[in-house]
Amino acid sequence: MACICFPEDAPATRSGERYNFAAGPAMLPPAVLAQIQDELPDWRGSGQSLLELPFTGAPFKGLMHEAKQDLRDLLTIPSNYRVLFMHGGATCQFGLLPLNLLAPGQSADYLDSGYWAAKAIAEARRHAPLNIIASASEGLRAIAPPEQWRLDPQAGYCHVTSNETANGLQLQHFPELSVPLVADMSSDFLTRPLPVERFGLIYASAQKNLGIAGLCLLIVRDDLLKAPRPGLPSPFSYALQAEQQSRLCTPPTFALYVAALMLRWIGQQGGLTAMASANARKSQLLYQHIDASDLYHCRQQPADRSAINICFHLRDPRLLPDFLREAAATGLLNLQGHAAIGGIRASLYNAMPLAGVKRLVAFMHGFERQHG
Repeated sequence: MACICFPEDAPATRSGERYNFAAGPAMLPPAVLAQIQDELPDWRGSGQSLLELPFTGAPFKGLMHEAKQDLRDLLTIPSNYRVLFMHGGATCQFGLLPLNLLAPGQSADYLDSGYWAAKAIAEARRHAPLNIIASASEGLRAIAPPEQWRLDPQAGYCHVTSNETANGLQLQHFPELSVPLVADMSSDFLTRPLPVERFGLIYASAQKNLGIAGLCLLIVRDDLLKAPRPGLPSPFSYALQAEQQSRLCTPPTFALYVAALMLRWIGQQGGLTAMASANARKSQLLYQHIDASDLYHCRQQPADRSAINICFHLRDPRLLPDFLREAAATGLLNLQGHAAIGGIRASLYNAMPLAGVKRLVAFMHGFERQHG
């Protein structure tokens, strides 16, 4: 089967000067963007655009197989787990999890770690009784450690949000539990190695580290693939999608294609160990500058700080509009914090190069000299 190859002469950034720090949809590697541009009119010499390929044909089935195998290789996924390519984003799964994993009346445990965990809790409560095992500290500055979790041994599963994009907190370790551990990993999926065998199910939207919006990737253990509840539409059944190789209906073909390119790109960069090392270096550089500053400050407890979404504030919030405007004028884009939190947020997904973080730190230093 033909491999996915990237042009060696792709530019270092989209324009050579701009860096996109958006929380999502996030920036793509220039090599991946170049590959999309090159292949879009004629995919692998087929005479057809990737946008036109029938999802039931051998070429697209081959692409899905490649993507699935590359993911299995990156994460060393055990053989008793299925990989599913689902429609929509992670928010769809907030309601689909209890409908697929719980018997009627069965409860689930949820860790409240911040903005997106609260969203997952609110949606899941519409379908099942929940037990909140712990909540983030006041001001969303720290995550309750596992020894403080009030777990229910009879719960159908325990849900965690591995990384909070809005408030900049990240789980650093995943405990072994007596019930299936379920994780929303939308924003830090494939940014570090994972002990997949500790999880019953992992789900992640694609538009952070896997490409573009419209696709949600699931890794689910075989024993959790149960017959769907009556009334659950077939395309939203994990068991039926697994049975049909994620082709129960037309999958999001273009988003899946971009995800396949991203998976191959991550492998070519050295895999998840290399991603983790690069992300640690980027985030440490930025946090060190923030912590040494008199103008900037990070509210999050250092042990729980995200390596992916760095959230911080200006000690004088009146300067925020100037900061964002001047940053954008110098090619540092989409640094505004989440609407519910405010402040500044720099998202350092896999595609963000170290050069982008250095540019940001240099700008922050200059802004502080001017306004500090």
